[in-house]
Amino acid sequence: MGTEIHWLAVIAAALAGFVIGGLWYGPLFGRKWAEARGLDAEKLKQGANMALIFGTTFVLNLFMAFILDHTLASYGVPSTELSLMIAGGVAVGFIIPAMAVNYLFSRLTITLFAIDAGYWLVNYLVMGGLIVLLR
Repeated sequence: MGTEIHWLAVIAAALAGFVIGGLWYGPLFGRKWAEARGLDAEKLKQGANMALIFGTTFVLNLFMAFILDHTLASYGVPSTELSLMIAGGVAVGFIIPAMAVNYLFSRLTITLFAIDAGYWLVNYLVMGGLIVLLR
């Protein structure tokens, strides 16, 4: 038996993830992130199909929000606190450790890891909060 999908909450959560990414990798940590990646303004512009990147990013945010909504709904009607714990637990228990493995083998910096891991934790907490508030 399936769970009800809360489409307004899923779309709002996906949009929020998109906005958080724009802020996180823009004015908040964009310069530090680019430095840690070894990118300058010229490299960031070269060969990038930004419409494809942004479009795919939104679709992936939509998919993540959909799965998070399904996960939260499988708990019945969880409280805000439990929803945030679950959303944060997904980030801290699955997303961030998987990233850490890739970053270790890729020999990427702790600075880059902290920026990216922080984004995913904040993104999942906000998505989880919106899903519980808008269902």
